[in-house]
Amino acid sequence: METQAPIAIDIKGLKKSFDNGKSFVLKGMDLEIPKGMITVIIGFSGTGKSVLLKHILGLHQPTDGSIHVLGRELKNMNREEIIALRKKMGVLFQHAALFDDMTVLENACFPLKEHRPDLSKKQREDMAFHKLKISGLDPEHYSKMPSELSGGMKKRVGLARALALDPDILLYDEPTTGLDPILTEMVDDLINRTHRSHEGSTSVVVSHDLHAAFRIGDNIVMLDKGKVLFQGTPDDFLNAELDLVKRFVDKGMGRKK
Repeated sequence: METQAPIAIDIKGLKKSFDNGKSFVLKGMDLEIPKGMITVIIGFSGTGKSVLLKHILGLHQPTDGSIHVLGRELKNMNREEIIALRKKMGVLFQHAALFDDMTVLENACFPLKEHRPDLSKKQREDMAFHKLKISGLDPEHYSKMPSELSGGMKKRVGLARALALDPDILLYDEPTTGLDPILTEMVDDLINRTHRSHEGSTSVVVSHDLHAAFRIGDNIVMLDKGKVLFQGTPDDFLNAELDLVKRFVDKGMGRKK
């Protein structure tokens, strides 16, 4: 008998309205994100992918429903508890979101400076140096400012910063948006390699890129109109009979109808 993987993020009946219930972005979403896997969340624009991510981080409060992250129910937590939980989650933002007035090393040190006051400056820098190294950035760039970096280098710095606190969950918000095909493949490989090198970690990637989803995803979730339309492996998607899933796959993979 197959044993079900433990759940990192458990969402039940999640609803979100920004206009006092006149309309809903999330419409009773049910979703289980398994531990230890790369889950890629896909869907057409406006399906609620980014809103879902902000709920997982505790940046939005549900209008209704529940969200359990690493076994903790977010709505039962106060601000201090949510901040403590966020230390177990690293985020690579869409455009890296580096601090323009900080060097590469200072950017990578930032979470350690905020959340690990017990460490000396030298200890923080040593840890940040290690994260930058495993993110694939050469030391010659560590003293540079973000404006001196290429798009791919910024992604690597953003990833090093996300890894700073050794999180249990890594969240990626549209990590390949605006990148050319070569850089896109580089970022996909970086996500895959980072995940595989952190045993037991959970990765959640919000993406519009079906090629990337199929390349790195163990588990793929397709949203539509604020709900989960379909969930499964890449093979499940390729063989899906649902019309909207078939059209999304045909368009995303360039398949002829």
